[in-house]
Amino acid sequence: MAIYSTILFDLDGTLTDPKEGITKSAQYALSRLGIDEPDLEELTSFIGPPLHVSFEQFYGLGPSEVERAVMYYRQNYKESGIYENVIYDGIPELLKFLKDKSKQLVIATSKLTVFAEQILVHFEIDQYFDHVVGSNLDGSRSNKAEIVEHAIRKFNGSPKSDFIMVGDRKHDF
Repeated sequence: MAIYSTILFDLDGTLTDPKEGITKSAQYALSRLGIDEPDLEELTSFIGPPLHVSFEQFYGLGPSEVERAVMYYRQNYKESGIYENVIYDGIPELLKFLKDKSKQLVIATSKLTVFAEQILVHFEIDQYFDHVVGSNLDGSRSNKAEIVEHAIRKFNGSPKSDFIMVGDRKHDF
């Protein structure tokens, strides 16, 4: 069995349940574009993939509408959605256990880095992470593969066999 020195964690759905904040923010963004989606369950598909992809694939929005939708989503998420989030039971204890075993822990999320950092602080688990790597405000580094590669590069040439990614959806791997 391999012994990994560095563990990359996805955030949404892996360490926290972001359902309420993400679905309400997507609902808000769609409503600003004149699209009524009363059922929050219909918006759970927004958990995981990049926002640009979700708005385009699930609602057929064109490029300019996608940009506006993402802007509205982030506006709502920043104000309230970020805190409509629940940490899963046992996560703080797990992270402490891993740090006590000298593991390096990294967040690798398609969520904006700034939002991921705020969530970690909110749940008082930021001290366990060596790095937080997410997408950028300008839309760059939104692909999960790019995010993981960027996270690995932070460890200056450590072999990829030292790393393992922990996530909950196909978009995480």
